Amino acid sequence: MQIHAALYHDIASGIYGKGQKIPTEAALAKRFDANRHTIRRALAKLQSQGHIHVRQGAGAFVNHAPIDYRLGKKTRFSQNLAGTGLQTGREVLRLETVPASKKAVKYLQLPKGGMVHILELVSLVDDAPFSYGRSIFPANRLPNLPDALRENESITAALAANGVADYSRAWTRLSAKAATGTIARVLHLPERSPVLRTVGLNIDADQLPVEYGRTWFHGERAQIVVEGDAFPLNRKI
Repeated sequence: MQIHAALYHDIASGIYGKGQKIPTEAALAKRFDANRHTIRRALAKLQSQGHIHVRQGAGAFVNHAPIDYRLGKKTRFSQNLAGTGLQTGREVLRLETVPASKKAVKYLQLPKGGMVHILELVSLVDDAPFSYGRSIFPANRLPNLPDALRENESITAALAANGVADYSRAWTRLSAKAATGTIARVLHLPERSPVLRTVGLNIDADQLPVEYGRTWFHGERAQIVVEGDAFPLNRKI
């Protein structure tokens, strides 16, 4: 059996699972009694076919199948992935109340010197990092939100406990970025790996802003699906 075909069989049959590291070139050369140049050609073919990716200095890894994540007027993480059979979870990295930045003052329509609650968390899918989010909430309107966020896994439930029965997306910006620093670390990515970033504003039924935030999606695990109502036309932001 050719080296490429043998390795493809190992991936397809689950011997090397999604996200798993493939043995080193030296180990594969020994297994197939081949030189490393031949091994590199087989790995390059697997990479060009989308089965693996190579991280400089770390080795070759089996690709995760991209997960569709839908952006619409009412995007909710757990509801978004409901019915997929995937396990979801989260890890809270930061929850505190601090003075608002200039951007937060602008987008959340806060008075100068206003305070905000900041929630930073990693969203998990099947126990692996899927996204890293930083949500900012107006403290003057939602003074008890931190307690609700500690008690609830869901931001939607925490907002409901603070009188925000429903909310929707006013606007979203989507762009490609390079993962560095905290983003690379918490998403378990090498520095400069591609990620998808969204910046958005959520508003309540009275059109008042309740959440301004940014989310960085793992570039190998997430596939953003933009629904027809996700980006209102002719809206200045």
